[in-house]
Amino acid sequence: MDASRTRTPPRPLRTRLAVPVCGLLLATGCSAASAPDAGSGTGEREGTAARAAARASDGLQADYQRVIKNVLPSVVQIQAGNDLGSGVVYDDKGHVVTNAHVVGDRKTFRVTTAHSEQALAATLVSAYPEQDLAVVKLDTVPQGVRAAVFGDSSSVEVGQIVLAMGSPLGLSSSVTQGIVSATGRTVTEGSGGGGTGATIANMVQTSAAINPGNSGGALVNLDSRVIGIPTLAATDPGLGDSAAPGIGFAIPASMVKTVADQIIAHGKVTDSGRAALEITGRTVVDRDFQPAGVAVVDVRKGGAADKARLRSGDVITRLGDTDITTITSLSEALAARKPGDRVKVTYTRGGDRRTAEVTLGEQ
Repeated sequence: MDASRTRTPPRPLRTRLAVPVCGLLLATGCSAASAPDAGSGTGEREGTAARAAARASDGLQADYQRVIKNVLPSVVQIQAGNDLGSGVVYDDKGHVVTNAHVVGDRKTFRVTTAHSEQALAATLVSAYPEQDLAVVKLDTVPQGVRAAVFGDSSSVEVGQIVLAMGSPLGLSSSVTQGIVSATGRTVTEGSGGGGTGATIANMVQTSAAINPGNSGGALVNLDSRVIGIPTLAATDPGLGDSAAPGIGFAIPASMVKTVADQIIAHGKVTDSGRAALEITGRTVVDRDFQPAGVAVVDVRKGGAADKARLRSGDVITRLGDTDITTITSLSEALAARKPGDRVKVTYTRGGDRRTAEVTLGEQ
């Protein structure tokens, strides 16, 4: 699945405040001498149900406000040149995790926290475009900024209520609400608009609005734990590749922690956990100009494909049980695997169909 996001400066918005109007139910009593109303039992039940619904609504609203109070101080706005994005404070040393496409090729940034309009200086620690993650570090850590608590991605369930926090369209400290719509999605980013073109597995799909500028922010459950980093929204080819409403994606917290911990400890990712054939490839088309496989352009010496005796000019058409038609489909098939997995690769060489058993390497 292809998805994309933008980092363009926001245009001025015209907003309209929607004010909810609540009805007030008035009950009147009657004297003991009055004749009973045939509908009084029904009315009493409806009144009880309405009061219970009101209490539930008030409780949910209180939950929202509690989560926002707990987490929003950990969400920042990141300015990279003329582009805006979001980030999440990762620890008390001033490390902030965000998307690689937010930082782009910049090394220094201006960071604005939820409690201050004063921009703070920050410097890139390292970016890992393959997973669209990066870590920057505040030069000084101001008061009131605290690290977010990251949750366990394996406990995320479809239907959970979540809040997305960030700076959509430059509107800092904004919050949107939705649910977890699906888990385990494999999504390929677009490479336009400063994107990395990364293929990312195990993404969390959400109905919470993910708008330009939300990238790098926080997707939070009602336990005030960050369960993902909002990264992109799906695009609809039928709408001119504009964002598809209600379909956004977030990198799961477990992967965020894995990458961020390595970057902070070593200055780079040392163990990606991402499988690779260790080739350079490109999409090829058939006589009808339809995608028909991935041509091997180059093979890394001593890598997985080299050891399986694949070579330049081979065209890969299948990985395990998955048909391969494009470089994107190959990336998505590999995203579902791990380094060290043994898999059958089907390919053509000189028009002949062949297979090879490949022990996957690491990206």
